[in-house]
Order: sequence, then structure tokens, then C-alpha cells
Amino acid sequence: MPKDVIIACDFPSKQKTLEFLKQFNDRKPYVKIGMELFYAEGPDIVREIKALGHPIFLDLKLHDIPNTVKSAFKVLANLKVDMINLHAAGGSEMMRQALEGLNTGEGQRPLVIAVTQLTSTDQNMLENELLIQNNMLDTVIHYAQNAESNGLDGVVCSPLEALKIKEACGQDFLTVTPGIRFADEQGKDDQKRVMTPLKAKDAGCDYIVVGRPITKANNPVEQYQRCLKDFLG
Repeated sequence: MPKDVIIACDFPSKQKTLEFLKQFNDRKPYVKIGMELFYAEGPDIVREIKALGHPIFLDLKLHDIPNTVKSAFKVLANLKVDMINLHAAGGSEMMRQALEGLNTGEGQRPLVIAVTQLTSTDQNMLENELLIQNNMLDTVIHYAQNAESNGLDGVVCSPLEALKIKEACGQDFLTVTPGIRFADEQGKDDQKRVMTPLKAKDAGCDYIVVGRPITKANNPVEQYQRCLKDFLG
């Protein structure tokens, strides 16, 4: 089972992103391109970073009617990314249609993962704003089981839920986990369900997504290597 550290390149421009990536000479990090960068620069930024040798997780969290998601995935398939996602809350038909959109018959499709609940969501928000009365863990596991039964490769979840998802969906079902913070960091920003890279390894996470602890560090390469050591070492 492959495991890796994915750097969240949540930058507002191509220039800032490429300046950041130039610092990494020895190992081309797996990078996440999210909505901020994609909406600022368009699909060309994906092609350019891919051409530099970086594996790419395209984090656009699609959530729409099934036919629209299918059409969007058919277009995004041309970018040849390594991982792509959608919201599990879109339901079974949307997930199945998304996979159909990616099955172009040209090479291997990217890994497709479903967002369960955002790591900025806590139990209070789940119950009082989203009106979901089940507890967080049961809700996330149910979303993960729906994704697995509809042919997806894994889910985005909190590292706190990864182990239980593996138990429910099997060890080959991928868990991609944001909400990673070093123990010596002050505060959690807007992330509410968090874990250190070392504990994420012990929890059975397959990929950890790390943003500000690396991108905002005085020495991003050093912090990236620290993540690799803790998570993969």
C-alpha cells in the first residue's frame, strides 16, 4: 500500500507556487492543488506542475447533480492527475457517474476519493447546522462505506477516523487525511480534528495532507523532511 506526504499548495498564484516548489531538489513532493490555485490559474497550472515531475492530488471537491459531475470528470481526466475527489454527500449515483466520466479508456484513471466531513466540522456543527444527529464517527464511517460500495478508492477524513474506516471498509481502502499538525505548533487554525504525522502513521493513514505547517515554515524543506521521517520512517 503506497503512503506519502502531500503538500497542500494553497497559494493564490502560479508565481508563488513555483517559487515554493523550486526549493525541493532531492525529492519531488506529492502536491495538492486546491480551489484557490486552480481558480486563479486554471488547468494550465496542473499541467505545468505535472511536467515538473510532481504527483498531483486535484482537490476540487465536486458536488453537483450526477450528470454534471460526470461531464466535469470527463474534462478533468485530460489533466492526468494522480488523485481527484468529490463530496460523498452527493450520493451513490453521483459517485458512480464520476467514475464513468474518468473511464476514458486511455491509461490508468486517477485515484478517486470522497470527502466525508471536513476537518473544520465538529460535532456541534454536525448536529446544529447540518442537522445530522448521528455522532461524527458513525456519520463518517457511513459515508466511507457508501464510497467503497460504489467503487471509489478511498475517502478524505480526519486522521482520528482512519483506523475505524479501515476496519469498516478494508485495509486496501485509502484514507487521505488533512488536519495534520506538529505537536509543538501553537493553535490549530480552522482545523478542529487534528493529529501529528507520527500518530497519523500509527492510526493507519495512507496519505497525510500537510499545508501551513510546511508552506508557512521558515524552512519548508526541513519541515517536509520532518513529516516524511515521522510518517514514513
